[in-house]
Amino acid sequence: MSEAQNASEQAAPQKDVDGEVETHVRSLASWPARAFAACGIAISLFHIWANIDGRVSTLWLVGIHFAGFAFLACLRYPLKAGRFVAPLWLDAVTGAVIAGATLFIIGSETAIYAQGVRLSPEHWVAAILVIVGAIELTRRTTGPIIPVLIILALSYVSFLGAYAPGVFRFAGLSYETVLFRSIFADEGMFGTIGRISASFVFMFILFGAFLVRSGAGDFIIDLARALAGRLVGGPGFVAVFASGLTGTISGSAVANTVSTGVITIPLMKKSGFPPRFAAGVEAAASTGGQLMPPIMGAGAFVMASNTQIPYLDIVAVATLPAIAYFLTVAFFVRIEAKKHHIVGVDDESRSAWEVLKAGGPAFLVPVATLIGLLIYGFTPVYAAGWAILSVVAASWLTKNRMGPKAILEALALGAQNMIMTAVLLIAVGLIVNVIAMTGIGNTFSLMIADWAGGNLLIALLLIALASLVLGMGLPVTAAYIVLATLSAPALQGMIENGYLVDLLTAGNLPEAARGPFLLADPEAMTKLAAPMSREAANAFIAAAPAEVLRLVHGQALDPALITAALLSAHMIIFWLSQDSNVTPPVCLTAFAAAAIARTPHMATGMTAWKLAKGLYIVPILFAYTPFLHGSVPEVLLVFAQAVIGSYAVGAAFEGYMEAPLVWPLRLLAGVAGVVVLWPGLPVATAIGAAMTFALLLWTIRLDRRGRAAEAVA
Repeated sequence: MSEAQNASEQAAPQKDVDGEVETHVRSLASWPARAFAACGIAISLFHIWANIDGRVSTLWLVGIHFAGFAFLACLRYPLKAGRFVAPLWLDAVTGAVIAGATLFIIGSETAIYAQGVRLSPEHWVAAILVIVGAIELTRRTTGPIIPVLIILALSYVSFLGAYAPGVFRFAGLSYETVLFRSIFADEGMFGTIGRISASFVFMFILFGAFLVRSGAGDFIIDLARALAGRLVGGPGFVAVFASGLTGTISGSAVANTVSTGVITIPLMKKSGFPPRFAAGVEAAASTGGQLMPPIMGAGAFVMASNTQIPYLDIVAVATLPAIAYFLTVAFFVRIEAKKHHIVGVDDESRSAWEVLKAGGPAFLVPVATLIGLLIYGFTPVYAAGWAILSVVAASWLTKNRMGPKAILEALALGAQNMIMTAVLLIAVGLIVNVIAMTGIGNTFSLMIADWAGGNLLIALLLIALASLVLGMGLPVTAAYIVLATLSAPALQGMIENGYLVDLLTAGNLPEAARGPFLLADPEAMTKLAAPMSREAANAFIAAAPAEVLRLVHGQALDPALITAALLSAHMIIFWLSQDSNVTPPVCLTAFAAAAIARTPHMATGMTAWKLAKGLYIVPILFAYTPFLHGSVPEVLLVFAQAVIGSYAVGAAFEGYMEAPLVWPLRLLAGVAGVVVLWPGLPVATAIGAAMTFALLLWTIRLDRRGRAAEAVA
């Protein structure tokens, strides 16, 4: 029996770690399983046709999308109450009712408008069934938090807002208006977010399913073992490398953990890594999989829609930061391996060239096809469609050739993998619609700016705390959507203020942008006549009203800088929203790894949180440096800062580089790391980097002396 099979069997009792219930289709006879697969295949084929043909309206595309996945969700996630599990027929009827109500209400759009946007009794019933169905299916798939938020949001816009104090007071809308807008508004269930789910997200998840079925998952593990297995601490590097590559085809950190962890965690334990550390490495690395282009856990598609920045631009600038994150995890692996004298144990693995010859085409050709089409300007959906076809074609260059049966299995797998995401994104539209209708997002942004006092670092801390709290109950994509809707405008404004400070300190503020300041300060022209100190510039901006600053931003800043601030704000929120994967008390990715490693959940979560420090370091660089919008030399310089600074900070945490660090040197490493990462101080950055390299060379020398002494003994 293979090592992978042994690992899978060891993890089998814990396969349900992501909260999914046992499904009807697994436990019943083969005909329900075949019927479930047939429905999934039909849904996948419809989406492929609709996205390629392009003539299906958004309302019908998203409506059929939700109807199909609502039916599958009822079968995949049965109704449970205590020990009671609903019979299959009841879940099937429930799914059919929700799907039928969905198709009826979207088919009644013309009739509703003809009635003066009035709902007839049957429209009331259908709309309520659709909304209640979305809430219930979200409860089944993701737990109670999102349904509670949806109910509170709908109650607030209907009647609770009238009782809210101060700026949160909202007179309320009629139930009919709330129902209509929940269904038909651009921000509602079947609007923008639903369209993203039915097009970009589904096509890329389907692409990932085809890659998995073609054997790309096995290729990734084999390649990682071939490249890193023989290094010092090699099994840990295998986990990091494999999780990063798996992240390019997987949109779920938990799925990434389970699929790669059943191999990498036992491998790390076998080589000598402590079990808790092995689980923490896999959890932290798999969390990074949601930061790795091109899929980024569906976040890139939502971000492209929210910001109107091309998808290709987003994944292009997200690549180096993602690599920097994986390097921060790899540094901890290296330090732990040196500390415990762990060497590579994978002596029997094939060479990288042998792995590439055997399975490389099934992975490399489709990914190259996807990237090439995106670079040539084709839409992501079109590129994904051709990439799916290229998976089938490329598989014929390997031993795992995809015939009709394998293609149907991939279509069914893609639909199955999409169920939770589809239901979630449709349901989250209810919350986003309430935020849009009430304007509470602007209120929340103003409150963040007020609480932070214009200080960008404090704002980042507030958003990090909010993302952690939201992430305890919401999946990462949902947490990003909600938090970006509420806080991105405030964060963008603060980043733009930072660009404005640079202009003021250089004395380069355009003449056209000086006039608005007179609205708030009659002496503004005198103050702007000469360059300011950074402290004076910050105080000058802090004293200006928000309305004035918005005018100044539009006139003083280059449009490219405004776009950069927008992208930075959303990327910061997206990165910070990942921390719930590895931060106790609720960290599903760490819990999944702990289940495989058989280690305590909370202790594993703390270890994963320590290893995932890059989730906090890199967003700070987004805010204060040109990491996402600078020239190539500028971006590479920031990347080097992130890598060197992260290594120094990690060494300070562990008290180890290539050899132990005594306390004075440990403190020196911490100071060097902070200095390197501190933005805007090029001389200090160079000094900190020199200190880090000096410490590294010193510990390499100590390590060689120690090994020489051991050899003599």
